[in-house]
Amino acid sequence: MPDINKVLIANRGEIALRIIRTCHEMGLQTVAVYSTADRDALHVRFADEAVCIGPPSSAQSYLRPDRLIAAAEVTGADAIHPGYGFLSENAEFSQICRDNNVIFIGPKPETIRLMGEKSLAKETMADAGVPTVPGSDGIVGSMAEGRAVAEDIGFPVMVKASAGGGGRGMRLVRDPDDFARLFEGARSEAQNAFGNPDVYIEKFVEKPRHVEIQLLGDGQGNVLHFGERECSIQRRHQKLLEEAPSPIVSEDLRERMGEAAISGAQAVNYSGAGTVEFLVDAEHNFYFMEMNTRIQVEHPVTEEVTDWDLIEQQIRVAMGETIQTGSIPLEGHAIECRINAENPFKNFAPSPGVIKAFHQPGGHGVRVDTHAYADYMIPPHYDSMIAKLIVRGKTRDQAIRKMKRALDEFVIEGIHTTIPFHQQLMENERFQAGDFDTRFLDDFDIVSPTA
Repeated sequence: MPDINKVLIANRGEIALRIIRTCHEMGLQTVAVYSTADRDALHVRFADEAVCIGPPSSAQSYLRPDRLIAAAEVTGADAIHPGYGFLSENAEFSQICRDNNVIFIGPKPETIRLMGEKSLAKETMADAGVPTVPGSDGIVGSMAEGRAVAEDIGFPVMVKASAGGGGRGMRLVRDPDDFARLFEGARSEAQNAFGNPDVYIEKFVEKPRHVEIQLLGDGQGNVLHFGERECSIQRRHQKLLEEAPSPIVSEDLRERMGEAAISGAQAVNYSGAGTVEFLVDAEHNFYFMEMNTRIQVEHPVTEEVTDWDLIEQQIRVAMGETIQTGSIPLEGHAIECRINAENPFKNFAPSPGVIKAFHQPGGHGVRVDTHAYADYMIPPHYDSMIAKLIVRGKTRDQAIRKMKRALDEFVIEGIHTTIPFHQQLMENERFQAGDFDTRFLDDFDIVSPTA
């Protein structure tokens, strides 16, 4: 069984601090890495050791495997936790860790590579009996082949980058006359964003919900699922709010989705924390979308309704501990609002700068995961999320009321944040009723406070 005594966190911000806290509770030493822009960050302050790995640019710091491995060697870290983003789903980094006898707290490189190739992931899941959206059998080699597939399954269709993510390399085609132009547009964007122009075709699911299943595998064939998260409140394919459980998922649907996710994870002998993302249509049919081979931003809502520390479980599995296949029951309802340094009244424009005042909410059932504080300088080089506000109630209605109160208490001055957006969302009748899909925010107009 691998022995872990010291963990290097190859990340920054709230997730680095989150991992440090769990490591300390487990009696493990921690190593923070930081760019020069993050010299005064809280993860640097609270880790046992800290190593500067480069200038502000991610490409010269957090995305440099050689510098991360060097930091692990210098400090004697025997494991690396990648968090989310950066190199967390980079198969080459996982392989480099293996080659340097450093435990990568995450899946094997072969699994990351397979699930990162969207067309191969879909094929693997289909072979495991997981429902998939009708579409091409893998990558389409030409526009003519893609057009033939689209006509066979029927418009509207989605053209998707095989190596894609975050909505890039993706085009919705409703009119056959637009297919050639949008197909080439998706290929071009995929090449520019991922260095890979390959695309595949899927049937477009009208008014879909984005519902995902949280998994934990031990790499020995055993997989636990922790129920679902509702992630349909999105802007440009980026999640802004998540909740667990989903307002539309029944016990029967949860069981079927969970069993499907487990089957898919067992098919690749999954190890670590992962998430299988599904599209759920109006008739509650569900289809595999992709698998994220890492911990996710929204993992706290699952922790709140299961009372499991998912970071701890990641580490324990990396140490070689086994689990049992099955499901973890859910209790209560949790909601997470992503608090970003953005101006929602100006098309969510980034708002870096110095936080003049910072007061976070508290009380029963309120959790704040953040690396921000008064006088903290939010650098312009990284993701704009500065906090996650998570609440838990006995029911969804109670959780919404608690979130309203917590948002009112959350004071951040000196920069713009998305708090006003979330406040207005909590008052929206359709949101309160659970009547929304992934395009909900296309029709949601945030009202300026000066209007």
